[in-house]
Amino acid sequence: MKGLLQRVRGARVEVAGEVVGAIDQGLLVLVAVEPSDTPESAGKLLHKLLNYRVFSDDEGKMNLSLKDIGGGLLLVSQFTLAADTKSGLRPSFSTAAPPALGAALFEHLLLQAQQLHGKVASGRFGADMQVHLVNDGPVTFLLQT
Repeated sequence: MKGLLQRVRGARVEVAGEVVGAIDQGLLVLVAVEPSDTPESAGKLLHKLLNYRVFSDDEGKMNLSLKDIGGGLLLVSQFTLAADTKSGLRPSFSTAAPPALGAALFEHLLLQAQQLHGKVASGRFGADMQVHLVNDGPVTFLLQT
């Protein structure tokens, strides 16, 4: 499972002009599910997302996690993040999980996040989404389990 996290001052996701998920300060995470992923993979990714130290402390060092600052978590499914781009000029999606597995594991990740962290929002799996964000830094990391 891959999670491209971006530290944001605020972010929202729209589907057909309707806001379906929004947060203030926190993390926007684009999530890709791969065929070998399991609920355990989702749990490992979630642990990293909640505890990865990407927010600045009083000395300006990245020592604080999402849990430490009580920030929001916006999860957005993005199968294109799992694409194989090593050769040619067109991505291959053979490395992305089939839609049913992707949906199930994304939903599992979302439910676990909601149980462990109070401020959780999401996009809509499989929808054509417009993602708006104010990137803070910018600070962006690719996490993999």
